[in-house]
Amino acid sequence: MKFYKSQDGEQWNALIAHLPGAHALQTWQWGSVKAQFGWDMHPFTWQAQDGKIRAAALILQRRISKGTIASGMSVMYVPRGPLLDWSDDALVHEVLTDLQHFAKTKGAIFIKIDPDLPVGFGIPDNEHAKDSPPGGSVQEKLTNLGWRFSDEQIQFRNTVTIDLRQDEEEMLARMKSKTRYNIRLAGRRGVTIRPGGVEDTDRLYQMYAHTAVRDDFLIRNQAYYKTVWDTFFNANMAEPLIAEVEGQPVGAVVIFQFGGRAWYFYGMSLDERRETMFNHRLQWEAMLRAKAAGCHTYDMWGAPDAFNEDDPLWGVFRFKDGFGGQVVRTLGAWDFPARPLLYRLYSQILPRLLSLMRKKGKSETQRRISL
Repeated sequence: MKFYKSQDGEQWNALIAHLPGAHALQTWQWGSVKAQFGWDMHPFTWQAQDGKIRAAALILQRRISKGTIASGMSVMYVPRGPLLDWSDDALVHEVLTDLQHFAKTKGAIFIKIDPDLPVGFGIPDNEHAKDSPPGGSVQEKLTNLGWRFSDEQIQFRNTVTIDLRQDEEEMLARMKSKTRYNIRLAGRRGVTIRPGGVEDTDRLYQMYAHTAVRDDFLIRNQAYYKTVWDTFFNANMAEPLIAEVEGQPVGAVVIFQFGGRAWYFYGMSLDERRETMFNHRLQWEAMLRAKAAGCHTYDMWGAPDAFNEDDPLWGVFRFKDGFGGQVVRTLGAWDFPARPLLYRLYSQILPRLLSLMRKKGKSETQRRISL
């Protein structure tokens, strides 16, 4: 385990871009964003004897506030990492034990990982569903080393991905007929899509805040999203696409790209002109632009934990499923309790704290869009 000492973000990104599971949330840009909001960034690599990078982990560390029982300690998180070949048993053991040791030496209560490692494809119990080795064996390794499946899943565990290596007609043919129809209907009803930039961040946030209040999910303040979007826009690693009808913005998506993949991280819409099906057109244009940029996969970022109508993401999933992608079920987030007693206390207190934050966050968002 070797600390990456250089402050050259381009070099770090080049080092990790070809590792298995390379992800936008492991890039230097993501670390630098989080560093502006209370996190310390620790980039590490694992090298072979010939100097070739075999694995990497961008570790984020946040100190616990003074005046609490855990004052002076911290929590650690490896967003969508570590990056490595999970079928290499010796390397897996080395990386996991190194992460455990690092958490202990730095006084962390726990370290959380959530690598983009598939454990299965397709909806469970469906005839086309299948398991994905080595996902299952990694779960056993984690358990044997003292890791536990986390009650706090930061990222979506499941998602839907689109294969962009097909030609456009093949991509359309894989879609459900209603989705294909709505994409074309949006064009007939005057929907146009334009790429945006840093000059659009205020407008994007207002639409995003409106969407959050309407659909009842928690978002952060405007300064946070402006930092995220501007950082990735300026690095040419993300792009907003804005849907307009008669020259007026009605919706948008923000698409991130890295290592040959694209992610639909943020989506936002107003209530007006929904009959034009602009959301369908936005997704199609995002896929085409990602394909033109050389991406091989488009990740629609989020699918239900339980694939039934009771899951809060079921309605969103039905929309995404119409585009003919593949359901990917990943390993999810796992914690190593470096301080077991404090970890248990933290796990009991956190759900109550998050509930209070959600209530406060929703009222604050409502206030902002009302100004």
